[in-house]
Amino acid sequence: MSIEQLMPIIVIAIIIIALAVLFTFIPVMLWISALAAGVKVGIFTLIGMRLRRVVPSRVINPLIKSHKAGLDVSTNQLESHYLAGGNVDRVVNALIAAHRANIQLSFERAAAIDLAGRDVLDAVQMSVNPKVIETPFIAGIAIDGIEVKAKARITVRANIDRLVGGAGEDTVIARVGEGVVSTIGSSEAHTKVLENPDAISHNILGRGLDAGTAFEILSIDIADVDIGKNIGAILQTDQAEADKNIAQAKAEERRAMAVAQEQEMVARIEEMRAKVVEAEADVPRALAEALRSGNMGVMDYMNYKNIDADTDMRGTIGKLTQDNEENDDNHNE
Repeated sequence: MSIEQLMPIIVIAIIIIALAVLFTFIPVMLWISALAAGVKVGIFTLIGMRLRRVVPSRVINPLIKSHKAGLDVSTNQLESHYLAGGNVDRVVNALIAAHRANIQLSFERAAAIDLAGRDVLDAVQMSVNPKVIETPFIAGIAIDGIEVKAKARITVRANIDRLVGGAGEDTVIARVGEGVVSTIGSSEAHTKVLENPDAISHNILGRGLDAGTAFEILSIDIADVDIGKNIGAILQTDQAEADKNIAQAKAEERRAMAVAQEQEMVARIEEMRAKVVEAEADVPRALAEALRSGNMGVMDYMNYKNIDADTDMRGTIGKLTQDNEENDDNHNE
């Protein structure tokens, strides 16, 4: 084939390639869909989105949806929210749901809630259909020392105005738990709590526990009440055990002091005996000195020896008599 014959084929191929590139870079079908839905979007606007690395379908489809719902949302608002990292489709769905439920919610507020990391659509749905939060068993001790456990169901509604910066469910549960413990603790007897568990919810609702949270508390219902341990009796038992241990420690201290004092007295007795022995050792020296100096005669010394021997004899006889009496008593027994 000659070049003249190939030229039409080459031109057609170039046109096809150009159209493929054009339709790939420019979402013509999306532009047609927008025009069919009555949304005026320029072709150059779509090209600008491509150049700004924005996926056109992520902006145009929510724009069509909002236009059909009667919302006044511009392309720039949706595109800026997309570039900020938000979920455009979820924000638009939340705006439509709020519009249908007659809830005042602006695009700026919805975008701020979404960028804050909260599910704005779930918040709107919670505003229409309140959520029930169930707490675990919360234990409190009445004045009579009996432990009372209560489980509460908290019905809350999302507060759109406080979703940004407001506390979450954990704060609500903690505040309700504090109120339950306080109410049970102020009851004179656990029977009063069992008779009227509604007093717990009435007392808690009057405290404004939803202040600073992202919710509005509608009601607090006591789902279950149970009796726990007798904490007062346990504390008294522990106190009695502690008092007993303290008394035993003090008694042991006194016994140890008595034993130490007894040992001290034994040591003093031995000390006195040593002094007696030492004094007795001086007697022969004193006798010898008396004989040498003439202060004592031989007969005086003999009389002293006789008296000493007589004293030893009497002591021996007394000891034998005492031993015989003890033997007779043992034999009679």
